[in-house]
Amino acid sequence: MNSLKILKKSVIDSQIYVSIVGTFFAVFFMEEQNTFRFPTVFLIFITYFSGYLYTKYQHTRHFLKILVLNAIAGIICAFLIVYNHNEIRLLKWLIIVVLGLLYNSFFLDVYIRKIPLLKIFYVGLVWGLMNSWLTLSQFSYPIFFISFFFITALVLPFDIRDMKKDAVQTFPQLTGIQNTKYIAYLLVFISTILAIFYLKYDYSLAFFLASIVTYILIYFSENERNDAYFSFGVETCSALPFLFLVIMEYF
Repeated sequence: MNSLKILKKSVIDSQIYVSIVGTFFAVFFMEEQNTFRFPTVFLIFITYFSGYLYTKYQHTRHFLKILVLNAIAGIICAFLIVYNHNEIRLLKWLIIVVLGLLYNSFFLDVYIRKIPLLKIFYVGLVWGLMNSWLTLSQFSYPIFFISFFFITALVLPFDIRDMKKDAVQTFPQLTGIQNTKYIAYLLVFISTILAIFYLKYDYSLAFFLASIVTYILIYFSENERNDAYFSFGVETCSALPFLFLVIMEYF
């Protein structure tokens, strides 16, 4: 039990895990587009990690340390982009960073997280831009909408988890848990159909298998479930397309 608590605190609560699965989601599309590069992977991980740390710790006594860490991460990211890419990629990255700050920053009177029902779509927007814009020379609409609908669906179970303590109105509070699940099912379905039509065969099959597991985890999402179900189980869904792709390639 103690080892599980240590694992949760060091990997999940530290925001490392969500950063890893987000990076795997991006790598899946990079492989499909033949744009995989280790500096880009490192860039995506650092961006996710510093962003989630900022969001989680901005109201704590550790915030100044996080700001320093984020400043260092920003310098590293800028160096990676300038050294390995070009100024256009740097501009794309800066826009995505600004979008992240607009999502949840205490110094803003109104930020995205405070706007009812908008949060889930905004998270899908940012993750979609990471996969379809930052890593590619040209914007890919299919990859954007596949990412957007899939990630938007994955945010809904977290709203189910937090429905009794969310201060801002969310879909579970407005429509109820079951209807929220129906919305999530529809979003995953749309994402999967797009993946089948627009991704290469192996990648569409991997995404289809990931969607099956995602449906199951959404189905069993309940407010009473412990946090690990969501922060580990549901969070893992974004890494599943890449993991299924690896399994199919090697087994």
